[in-house]
Parts: sequence; structure tokens; C-alpha cells
Amino acid sequence: MCGIVAVRMLAGARSASDLVTPMVGTLAHRGPDDAGVFVEGQIGLGFKRLAILDLSPTGHQPMRSADDTAVLVFNGEIFNYVELREELRTLGHTFRSTGDAEVLLQAYLQWGEDCLRRFNGEWAFVIYDRRTGSLFGARDRFGIKPLYHARVADALVWASEIKAVLALREFPRAINWRAAGPYLLDGTLDHLTETFFAGLQVVPAACAFHVDRGGRQRTWRYWSIPQEPRGAVGEVSDPPASYAELFEDAVRIRLRSDVPLGICLSGGLDSTAVICAMDRVRRSNGGGKGNGTQITAFTYHHPAFDERRYVDATVNRTGARVHWLEMDHVALWDLAEPVMRAHDEPVHTLTAMVGYELMRMIAGCGIKVILNGQGADETLGGYDSYFPAAWYSDLRRGRPWQALSEIRRYTSVHGGVSWERMVGVMEHLVKTELRRSAWYRDVALPPPDDVPPFEATDLHTILRRSTTTDPLPLYLRVEDRNSMAHSVEVRLPMLDYRLVEFLFGLANDWKIRGPLNKYLLREAMRGRIPEVVRARVDKMGFPSPFKQLLDGKSFEAVFELVTSRRARERGVYDSGRIASDLETHRDTSNGAIAWRAFRVAQLELWAQMHGL
Repeated sequence: MCGIVAVRMLAGARSASDLVTPMVGTLAHRGPDDAGVFVEGQIGLGFKRLAILDLSPTGHQPMRSADDTAVLVFNGEIFNYVELREELRTLGHTFRSTGDAEVLLQAYLQWGEDCLRRFNGEWAFVIYDRRTGSLFGARDRFGIKPLYHARVADALVWASEIKAVLALREFPRAINWRAAGPYLLDGTLDHLTETFFAGLQVVPAACAFHVDRGGRQRTWRYWSIPQEPRGAVGEVSDPPASYAELFEDAVRIRLRSDVPLGICLSGGLDSTAVICAMDRVRRSNGGGKGNGTQITAFTYHHPAFDERRYVDATVNRTGARVHWLEMDHVALWDLAEPVMRAHDEPVHTLTAMVGYELMRMIAGCGIKVILNGQGADETLGGYDSYFPAAWYSDLRRGRPWQALSEIRRYTSVHGGVSWERMVGVMEHLVKTELRRSAWYRDVALPPPDDVPPFEATDLHTILRRSTTTDPLPLYLRVEDRNSMAHSVEVRLPMLDYRLVEFLFGLANDWKIRGPLNKYLLREAMRGRIPEVVRARVDKMGFPSPFKQLLDGKSFEAVFELVTSRRARERGVYDSGRIASDLETHRDTSNGAIAWRAFRVAQLELWAQMHGL
């Protein structure tokens, strides 16, 4: 991956280099291998390179096209660049480099804005078209790679990270409470195009923009997840086999690299599926133990969340070499400030600190590319909260006996009382349907507080929202900033758009069935991963001991932040209540208090670091 900057001056006599130079200087961590700046009239482009494909000087950016009509800055990877290059060659294009950047640039010259639908990858790029004096840019379908946008005095600017915009003295720093408020109240992050800085926005995922010579901007969405499933399961003869084939190819093309790569491995289904596919690709290419192609894996271990049994089964199957990260919660809170500097905004939990240290270890082992299973939970139905949504979907479609059968199968494995779950889902259905009716909205005071107005809660809608709004965008931001802080590129095969389109075209029971989530993935991986992992029904991931935040050294640091003079003068907290709650629950495992204190401490740390 890399760091990019783009500037279009709108008025005045200043040079674009006055803005590009300080902005690109903040992104060295994203690209320590090379740098470049292009300035022409009102246009400025800046680049910091992390060399992954084509390590030679021909991969340098900003990259000019062979006919000198277009200039590109590009962060990310186009994983199907090999196939696209061959197609472009048949159309008469020639190539000077062996990487994907020139393929992207030539694809734009061949197909214009329509090139986006041909890309399979993760990207944020800006192209200066010298023929028209315009800028064209886009972000990948899921927003894996970041891009921010702001109007700064007499210029429009874009950058890979917030800190690049903050480098401009013309940008006024002020708290944006439209983003900070929801975070304080319920911990919501990255669900809007807003950032914590007023006037600084996120370019939305799956969106492109065009800025003409006069500075007029047009923005559009070029891809979206279907609002409804395309049809019944029967339309695909063998969904597990079809998914397995797509998945193998998604992993295969993400192993294209001219530098060492590895994988973040937990004991869960997703990363296990990825590493086993990596192993199959390696063996099909003639790899094997002892020949220098051994897979390198990295995992986090904490005694309270021990997944060694599952990791060991995967290691035995793949022959991978595993590096273990072990940390305590005190060390995690000590990372609050460097993590904040990497992210430019607050994070959600101490898990972000775990990821930050894991990426540090990965970089220290000489690995520059890492794969993981991010995105599977949101697209395949991996969270426990999705089970009631599946039952609700059956009820709403007039299938109460199907819902009851699914609840009974779930209860037989996970425990509880079936009829209580059924009653709860029925009550939720009634409340939701009432909220849909105009007469009820006119007379019901107060409305049911657990059902937002007009908000559908069927499984398909919830998975779509989880993928596009909350929580996946947050997790992608955390993944990118943590990895790029240590100059490591992350690749996510589970978010190959072909897999996602396939999943959202299937019926709900291919995601949730009986006691099992991610049902399609489990069936697709039958015989392909260790059975002990494929059949497990519990979930851990990379957790952190959050409830222990309020003891020892971490308590003192949090208490000092949330009761500081600047926090009291901000006028948005009940400082006395915060101090009282913290003292009362010191050295306890009160998760609710720790969670609220963490959010206030994060916001205060962020605000004070930026002089706000």
C-alpha cells in the first residue's frame, strides 16, 4: 500500500506544491520505499510508496501514461491486474512496468470511468487527465483503502490519512460533534462520511468523483450490494461448491506479491479457511515444507481466550510457522497515544491496540503483506446477534413453524428456553410492524425504543448494513491504520466482491441454519480445513481483557484524562459523576463503567493531542 495526496487549486496565485509538499511529508509510514510529487498549474499530486509489486523504478509514482496524457497516484492493489494487462495488450496497449499501477492507468485510458467495474481489489486513487484538465478518483467497493477530502481555503484536497490535511495551517481544527457525539453516547464510529474534525470528510466506499477544470465536482456510486436477494437457493445448483471455487481464486490472486507475505491467524473459521487455501495454492505451485515457501502466521494469545487447540490443528495441517503475541492489559493502555497518532481519531476498544502491536511484530519479522479473514462475519452472518434476525425474517415471511424449528435447533446446542426466544422474536415483529403504520406513529407516545422508525430488521438488511455502515467500515479503518503505521499491507480475500455478490444473492439459511452461523462457509470448507475448527460454534477472534481497564496503572491514566481541567471545561460531561463512578468501581470488572470511561478517555486524549 501507499500514501497519496491530490490538490486542485481554485483561485489565487499560490502553487499547488505549497500544499502537496507538507501533506505528503506526513505519510512516510505508508510508503518508506519511494516518494514523488507532480505539480502542473492548479494540480498537485503527491505519493509515498510501499513497494509490493514491481520493485523497480518503473513502479514510481506519480505515474505518467506512455502518451503523457494522464498522471496517477494510487494506493492499494488491483489483484486481477495480470488478466487485465493481457486484455489491454490485445487492445493495443504496451507496458513498461510489471505491476498493477500502470494497468490501472491504461484501463482508465481505454475505458474511462467505466474501468472501475473491471477492477478486483482494494484501492484509492486519483488520476489527472491532462487532456481535459480534470481529476478522476475512486475508492474500492468496501472502502478497504482510505481517502479523505476537504476544502481548504482556496483548494480542494484529498489524502490517504487525516494527518495529511492537518498539516495545512489553513485548515481550521474544530470538533465535529456529529461524529464525536454518537461515539460518546454509544460508541458508534465510522458509520458516516463525517470525521471527528469539522470540515473533513471521508470519500464514501464504492464511490467515484470527477472534478472539472473549474473545480466543479460530481460524485456517484458505481457499485452497491443488492437490496434484496436475487432469488431462491435452488437457482444455484451447488452453493458450497460455487463458493469454494470463488474463494480459492480470491485467495490465489491475493498471493501475487514480489515481497514476503503472511497471515493473521486466530482459531476461528475465517482465517483458518484463508491459511488452508494459501497452503493449497502453495502446494499446487510446487511448494512444500523445507523449500523456503513455508507460510508465516501471526496470532495473539491471552490466557483468558485460549485458542491454541484450534491454531495447533491448523498448523499441523499447513506446516505454518507461527509467531505468538502475548500482552497484558496494562501494556495495551500504554499504547493509547501511539495508536491515536496512527488513527487520527478515537478507536473502539483495546483490541485496536492488540492489532497495532501485532502489526509491529509482523513488520519486525520482515513481512510486508499480510492476509486475514476480515469481512466474513458481516457478509456470512458471523455474530450471535444475527440469529434472532434470521428467526425474525422467517416470521415476517409467514413461516412461524420454520422459525420455531430453527430456534429449537439453536437452543439444543447453545442452551436457553426455546419458547422464550420465540416470544421475544414475535414481540419484536409486532413492534416493528406497528412502527410501519402511519396511524401508530401518530398516536404512539413514546414509540418502542428498541425499533428505530421504518428500520427493517430482517437478516439480509442487517447484513447489508453491517457490511456498508456498521461495524465493518470501522474494522477496516482499524486494520488499515494499524498495518500502515508499520508499513504493512493487508489483503482481505473474504471481501472479494465476487464472493460478496454471490452471498447476498442467496437465501438467509445459507448464512444462519440451526445452531450454526456462516453455514455456507462451513459447508464450502468441508474437508478443506481441520474439522475441529469447521464445526466449532463458539467465537473469540482477537479479544482484549476490556473489563480490567479499571485497575492498576491503566486506571490512573484513564482517571487523569477524564477528570482533567480541560475535560471539565469542555462542558459536555458530568465530571463529578464520572469521577464518582470510577472511584466506586476501581479494581472491579464493571464492564459498563470501563466502556464509558474508555470512550471519554479516548475523546479527551484525541482532543488534547490536537489542541482542541
